[in-house]
Amino acid sequence: MSGVSFFWSVIIGIIAGFLAGVLMRGKGFGCFINLLVGIIGSVLGGWIFSLLQISVNKESRIGVLSMSTIGAIVLLLIISFFKKEK
Repeated sequence: MSGVSFFWSVIIGIIAGFLAGVLMRGKGFGCFINLLVGIIGSVLGGWIFSLLQISVNKESRIGVLSMSTIGAIVLLLIISFFKKEK
């Protein structure tokens, strides 16, 4: 992975995590947690999209961002099922 690809992966991960946090909680989680949620969401989104046989152009940053955000939202939904209410 080149330096530019790594840079864009980090940026897309942060944005995807932030968008998922805003959509699910009304605010983000902070830069580092947004990055983790976005990266895990990207992997989860890729897996879900492959199961549904939906293809995303890997060169399209908008497509990858959409897939990552959807995966991050699913991740946050899964976490919310196991989170105890106070």
